[in-house]
Amino acid sequence: MSHVVTIEEPQANLQVSQTRGGVRSRAWGNVSTSRQYDFLYDPLFIVSSEKDHTQATIQANLIRNRLRKVPRFRTMFSNLIHYPRYSLYWSKADPVPPFIRREWKGQEEKHTEALRQLTTTGESFQMTKEAYEDPEVTGRNRYKYFERPFLPFQQMPFNVVFAATKTEAYIFPPTPAKYPPVPSKYTVGTQTDYRDAEVQTDPYSPEYVVCQDSIPELLTLATLTWGRGLPAGQAEVEMIERAREKRAWEATLPSLSDSFQFEKRRRMMNVMERKEWAFREQEIEKLQEIRLEILKELLRKRDENQNEVNMKHLNARWSQLQEAKEAKLARIQHTHVSAIRKLVGKRKNIEGKLERRNIIRDYCDYASQVYGPLSRLGRFPDNNSEDFVVKNHYLNTYEGLVELESRLPDFVTQPRIRPPKPKVTTTKAGFLKRAARMDHELAEVHKAILDKKNRVLEPKKVLRFLQRKALPQPRLPTPTLEMSSNEEEDIEMAVIYLQKLLRGRAVQNMMFEGKEKRLELIQELRTSHALQEDDRLLKKAEKQVTLALQRQRNLHEHKVSLVENHLAGLEGRVLADMFDFLSKELVRLQEERRIHAFAMLAERQRRMREAEESGRRQVEQRRLREEDQIFKEVIKVHQSTVTSYLEDIILNTEENTAEEQARAEIEKMAKEINDIAYEMESRRTQLQSEEIVAELVYSFLIPEVQKDYVKEKVRNAQRKHILAAHQIIHSHTEDMVNKDFVEQQQDEAVSDTDELPEGETQK
Repeated sequence: MSHVVTIEEPQANLQVSQTRGGVRSRAWGNVSTSRQYDFLYDPLFIVSSEKDHTQATIQANLIRNRLRKVPRFRTMFSNLIHYPRYSLYWSKADPVPPFIRREWKGQEEKHTEALRQLTTTGESFQMTKEAYEDPEVTGRNRYKYFERPFLPFQQMPFNVVFAATKTEAYIFPPTPAKYPPVPSKYTVGTQTDYRDAEVQTDPYSPEYVVCQDSIPELLTLATLTWGRGLPAGQAEVEMIERAREKRAWEATLPSLSDSFQFEKRRRMMNVMERKEWAFREQEIEKLQEIRLEILKELLRKRDENQNEVNMKHLNARWSQLQEAKEAKLARIQHTHVSAIRKLVGKRKNIEGKLERRNIIRDYCDYASQVYGPLSRLGRFPDNNSEDFVVKNHYLNTYEGLVELESRLPDFVTQPRIRPPKPKVTTTKAGFLKRAARMDHELAEVHKAILDKKNRVLEPKKVLRFLQRKALPQPRLPTPTLEMSSNEEEDIEMAVIYLQKLLRGRAVQNMMFEGKEKRLELIQELRTSHALQEDDRLLKKAEKQVTLALQRQRNLHEHKVSLVENHLAGLEGRVLADMFDFLSKELVRLQEERRIHAFAMLAERQRRMREAEESGRRQVEQRRLREEDQIFKEVIKVHQSTVTSYLEDIILNTEENTAEEQARAEIEKMAKEINDIAYEMESRRTQLQSEEIVAELVYSFLIPEVQKDYVKEKVRNAQRKHILAAHQIIHSHTEDMVNKDFVEQQQDEAVSDTDELPEGETQK
């Protein structure tokens, strides 16, 4: 089978089919891998479904080859957008003949396959088999089954290509009138290069027999299949463990026939239901977290892809601008070099004199064009320089280089280095040479200069015994007080006296507050320090009396404490028994109340969980309804979008078609009117021309003059009224302006008079 390539030329839009062994076409254009209607004509063109067949039909109908350019004669040479040179018309001619079927070929194949399956399942149904003609592979159609190789270096001789095969020709049996029934099963042997684990889709499950009154645990895992739970992972193991726990729990449930254990069974089922709901909530939370992570990852990938696309766009734009910049710089550089060259040429001959060529000077100057002609003048001295390139086996190949290196002597590849002899700086008599002495002095000077240049200035050290000399603060200027009168002096003295009184009273209050606050300390100091002899004796006597009173009080307290201890022992035993009884009663009451509180709390928690579960169920139902409504709205929006899109396309098509037809009719009508006008113009006489001029004058010129005269007359009549109105308006405005000016002057005068007394009072 030969491959077909379609080449579209941009000028004529011709389709040229090029086979594999044909001559390569040199036409410029876009190359497509298939033709427009291959899905209808080509029997080997296969589409996967009816949807792809419909898509191929739409693409073939929307191809630009069916658009025809119709020139517009009035704007044929226009380059403006709003005056196009041509219009695009959709060609209504259908390139596909009517006898070609446009349906999808897969329907026939499905019908044939259904009939074939029906024949295999039902032996009573007989299907007429297709009878194929003899293809005559070894006969007249033999050339269709051979093809020359396309590789240029592996061409097969013609005697091999067209040689007849030694095998005998296959003889097709005659078409029988009635076919035997087709068996329902076939045994087909296959051989594969893959392992069993790679080709096996579902592991083999052998048949089994379940014993009576036994439920194997393995049968509970029948829902797990290969790829959907098998091989088992951590989630499947947890599920199996939960199933085992549930079966064990079901075994511990009281039977339904026992009416006494019915309440216990209900409580156990409630507890298990709460556990299942809690586990379900955890699973839902895990799924939501996984979905959230997936959504975050998708958003991150989308951002990365968007950033990558933006960076690609920016890099492409930057490359484009950089190329434009480089091209512009090259163009400017070229222009600059050309201008400089012209200026240099003009500067050499400022006076504009014509000089003949000096052949001797040209041949003496090796930089002249005789030895190095300029390529921009059309001279290429190095033309065909590749003919003079030396091609040597020893220089162009690795083996030649190795052979050449082996033939070279050792000192070429392994250079010999001799150490230099030391420089003699002394004479035979042992004295230092003048040049050596000069070099030593220069080296010393150079070293001193470098040391001075690279020397770093040491920071100044702080003196050890440095002391700052304190400068005396400048004396504040002595205030001077100027008294203007005796009354002010008396007032100031009175104020100073009042300040003294207030300060003294404040100090007195501070001293009184301090005395009251430290009164105990003052008394303690008075009792222990700075006392006279009599006071000391008096204090000593008071001390002895106080000590005697303390001893008596201690004795009395000791006696009282002994009596109180005996009484307290008696009271303690009675109180201990009573408190023991009361504490036990209190503990019993607390435990009773606590148990009651626990019962109430459990009942409240049960009600709260029931309410939460009902609320959760309502939320789930509401979410399901919202999702259904959202889906309906999305479908509705899609349908409305498709409807509006189709309506826009139909309306735009109708408007464009109507506009184009109207333009065509208008152009046709204008052409007819233009022909009639030209015909009337050709038949018109001098008298008719004068009549036309007279009609134009009486119809347009004279009425316009009369209109201007009437307008001027009306304008003159209205002018006096306008002047009167202007006088009235301007007279009132002038009076108001004069009045405002007088009021402003009066206000300024009043403000000046108000400011004068204030200034005098300040002075």
